[in-house]
Amino acid sequence: MATIPSDRLPDSTVAFLRSGYRFVGERCERYGSDIFQARLLLERTICLRGREAAELFYNPERFVRAGALPRRGQRTLTGVGGVQGLDGAAHRVRKAMFMSLMTPTAVRHLGQLFADEWRARIPTWESADRIVLYPEVGRLLTRAVCAWAGVPLAEREVDRRTTELHAMIDSAAALGPRHLRGRLARRAGERWAGDLVERVRAGTLPAPEGSALRVIAEHHDEQGRPLPRRIAAVELLNVLRPTVAVDRFAVFAALALHDHPAWRQEVRGSDDVAEQFVQEVRRYYPFFPVAAARVRRSFEWRGHHFPQGRRVLLDLYGTDHHPALWPEPELFRPERFAGWREDPFALVPQGGGGHLTGHRCAGEWITIELMKQALAMLTGAMRYDVPPQDLSVSLRRMPSLPASGFLVTGVRRTA
Repeated sequence: MATIPSDRLPDSTVAFLRSGYRFVGERCERYGSDIFQARLLLERTICLRGREAAELFYNPERFVRAGALPRRGQRTLTGVGGVQGLDGAAHRVRKAMFMSLMTPTAVRHLGQLFADEWRARIPTWESADRIVLYPEVGRLLTRAVCAWAGVPLAEREVDRRTTELHAMIDSAAALGPRHLRGRLARRAGERWAGDLVERVRAGTLPAPEGSALRVIAEHHDEQGRPLPRRIAAVELLNVLRPTVAVDRFAVFAALALHDHPAWRQEVRGSDDVAEQFVQEVRRYYPFFPVAAARVRRSFEWRGHHFPQGRRVLLDLYGTDHHPALWPEPELFRPERFAGWREDPFALVPQGGGGHLTGHRCAGEWITIELMKQALAMLTGAMRYDVPPQDLSVSLRRMPSLPASGFLVTGVRRTA
């Protein structure tokens, strides 16, 4: 039996936080292996990257999600008891609830709401000396997804709710004040979302038929029971929060257009090229670094022993930059997706495997649609200047963004 290479440190948690997205990949290169083990948060953990590893990782016969994500991540990013930590029948029923919201018509509708919000905001940007794209797009997405989900949102609440959702997204891998802000935001967000669910159930808040708020409020679990208030709140936030997180991809799309201006005209002229560009943005830029699972029952894979209960991390960023899958992975090349046959285990910025029953992100289609709308706005609805600024993207900070948040000036309407 082959021995899994081991990281030399007695505990690698600090090294993980310092290395960020490159933690797994750097060690895989060091050990000449796409598998190694390390102690993280004082727990022995197997780390994997690559297509074959992703196919293994998303096999429900091999792995479970219950107890895999550290509690600090559940208490900030996903919420305790959310769909991400379920398995078996409980997961199938809860995932089906989310997938019922992801019809092509519904996805297009959310994209249109986002585009309408963007166009309506351009006159305000025209009168400003400068704007920072990241918080602006976050607010647009908060308005759009709340309208789409049937969530009432007064204008005075937009900044507060966007700030809370951003804090949840930003804090899972953070220490100190960033993590505390995420914990506080999670509590406030769950109180707000829980109140909305209770009002729908009591009949004092009308929610449109088929809206996320109504579907979640009326959902029954695999045993026919309505979701407890707190769990329903977690799942409503699991619609709102990941949608607002697309603002990071939108900013990365703006950065890619700035760094590769020849693509501006290309993406305007072809929906196929626009989709290639969007997919390369998702592959190339850092989103979330890893996914976590636990071994269901002990097994052997490629001569390596996976003991029952062992935590396993799949390197999402490293798989999307694996040279065996993506030639010249450090080059931004949208043309690599021309004629691409979708492989659920090769491109994994939001997880791998199947959408309908697996643990791949239910909102991936929404992400692609919103990114295409952002691309259309950036190349067709407005012009702008990009002044000198710090556009570096740190691979140590998780999740990452251009340091400046992408500052633009001289905004003017073109359509």
